[in-house]
Amino acid sequence: MEKDFNTHSVFLCVSVLFISRVAAGQSPVSLIVRPNRSQFFEYESVSLSCEVLGGSTGRRVERNPTSGKLTECGDRWGKFNGTSCIISSTKSTDSGVYWCVSGKHKNTVNITVTDGHVILESPALPVTEGFNVTLKCRNKTNPSDLTADFYKDGSLIRTESTGEMTIPAVSQSDEGLYSCRHPELGRSPESWMTVTASTSSTHSSSIPSLAPSSSKPSLSSTPPSSTSSPLLLPLSLSGVAGLIISLTILLLMFCYRKRTKEEETSDPREVTYADVRIKQDQEHR
Repeated sequence: MEKDFNTHSVFLCVSVLFISRVAAGQSPVSLIVRPNRSQFFEYESVSLSCEVLGGSTGRRVERNPTSGKLTECGDRWGKFNGTSCIISSTKSTDSGVYWCVSGKHKNTVNITVTDGHVILESPALPVTEGFNVTLKCRNKTNPSDLTADFYKDGSLIRTESTGEMTIPAVSQSDEGLYSCRHPELGRSPESWMTVTASTSSTHSSSIPSLAPSSSKPSLSSTPPSSTSSPLLLPLSLSGVAGLIISLTILLLMFCYRKRTKEEETSDPREVTYADVRIKQDQEHR
């Protein structure tokens, strides 16, 4: 019986580990862009990595450029170092849609590389409803001159002498195409800002259509000052992973303690009828 129990215990523990690994492998994979923005000047360095819960998966990165055919990192563009795809010196031909290959689902980011003098700096990951989003206008010629006009869907929103515009507690009405303009150096490309509901735990998208004058990446956001802020997607995912890990640890501890208890309470010597008879004869004597 003890041998059978030990076999079943080992089988249960191995099964738990297998299920946990499978569950973790099904977590959504996100394309992380460093620095965290969707617009770049030519000759800048960009790092692209596929991550699950903050850890790199080493999965390959592919792209569909505005000019050329679909290729993966290392095939005529970028260099894969084992965890990330590095573009050491961007060119305008690097503009396009990038994604991590993860089964049937593709998380996409649209990156624009311009040979102009002005870009709009905005996070490359999804914006969660209720969070603050800061957009920054950056010029290449005179970085100390920060005055900029900010536009949404082609209409002027306001002018900022700091070169930054913060949208507090974004909502669905803030979704749209954003750009900025320097009074002397001109206008940046446009970037699409998508706002997702605060209760949404996933964000999926297909490869968007490409346009030379605009890009449509998904953006991320920063928490507002309120303590009742909604949770971001990575935090939700980490909660799921934490639950899986906790359950795994508890089940493994149960297996170990159950087995130990059985070994402690069981008599290593088998009691037979002959043993009982001998004991009774000794008592009578």
